Amino acid sequence: MNEGLPPYMPRLVDRILPETLAGLPAVWLTGARGAGKTTTARRYAVSTAQLNRPGDNASFIADPDEALSRMPEPTLLDEWQDVPSVLGAVKRAVDLDPRSGRFLLTGSVRGEVMDTWPATGRVVKVPVFPLTRRELSGRADGDLFVDRATTPNPDLFPPAEPASVFDYVGWAAEGGLPDAVLHRSGRQRRQWLRTYLDQLVTTDARLAGGKPDRRRFATYTEALAINSAGVVDEVTLQDAARISRVTAHSYQDLLEALFFCEQVPAWWSDRLTRLTALPKRYLIDTSLMAVLLRADEATMAKDANLLGRILDTFVAMQLRPELAVAAAEPQMYHLRTKAGEHEVDLLLEYPDRTVVGIEIKATAGPSLSDAKHLVWLRERLGDRFLSGFVLHTGPHTFRLSEKIIAAPISTIWQ
Repeated sequence: MNEGLPPYMPRLVDRILPETLAGLPAVWLTGARGAGKTTTARRYAVSTAQLNRPGDNASFIADPDEALSRMPEPTLLDEWQDVPSVLGAVKRAVDLDPRSGRFLLTGSVRGEVMDTWPATGRVVKVPVFPLTRRELSGRADGDLFVDRATTPNPDLFPPAEPASVFDYVGWAAEGGLPDAVLHRSGRQRRQWLRTYLDQLVTTDARLAGGKPDRRRFATYTEALAINSAGVVDEVTLQDAARISRVTAHSYQDLLEALFFCEQVPAWWSDRLTRLTALPKRYLIDTSLMAVLLRADEATMAKDANLLGRILDTFVAMQLRPELAVAAAEPQMYHLRTKAGEHEVDLLLEYPDRTVVGIEIKATAGPSLSDAKHLVWLRERLGDRFLSGFVLHTGPHTFRLSEKIIAAPISTIWQ
């Protein structure tokens, strides 16, 4: 690991990067611009080529194979999408010498070149997400919630710290983009985030291969922010932005390519019928949601609908990086019946097809009625149902029903 660098905040991805590099010749760190990919990758690299800088990329544009051969290894190729021909050079280098840990690549957009590159046995994608509260509080090496959640024991889920609903909306407004949350506050942070969003809909969109109408693309991103953590049909979004169905699909694909948002798929089971097939849509970072909606902490705390969406998005933001590194390897879904009688905000399914259900409530004193959908799911799944959680904004953890626990949201990072 590279020494002599500035103080480093340990990341969840550090749990798997050493082993991954020890077993594969090339690793591609993917994720949103400004999520901390380069800072992490530099810890493992001996040399770095910043390919979005003219001073670094000229030799790679002229002769990528020769330029690559002159770099001490492990080599970090930062923002590879600015010189996509470097991927061919990496492939040829690995074909000639498949030693482990030779190359790290970072990129802030998904690209067709990388997605179609025959990377089997040569490179593996490792996601890097915005900072979580676990990482910001110095608990990156603690027991993950998604690993603990399979055991419905209230003693395993104390709060990480005392917190109220105002603390949670404050943390959500801060988000997890390192430059914004670690080095800026108040108006300065909001200005930084607005500039980030402006670059997203212009420069980054072009790098991802898109040529959207700037005004309509910006309107579409706002529509996604309004509907974050919601099950919303395509027509709602395209009507909000006044665009066609085809254009809406292209904008959605483009924003996912920029790691701005993701879709959490609907869960399916042969034990249940009449489940919706629509995904839930989430922004990757809650600070972007707050800025797009021009919502300060007071506004979020007073608007019940917005508060529910921001807390749901915030919880998903904490869990997403855990899923990428967890030993249990669960996948995240949501559940909703077609008529809307039953809905579980998030559902974790483990490789043995057992599940954990999660409801997120903006209340300091949850009751059994807040767990009614989890009770319904438990009764229908039987032994497949490991546990259910009502994550709330209050201070206490307690059992609500068999296999169902009420716990503060902060227990995720305790």
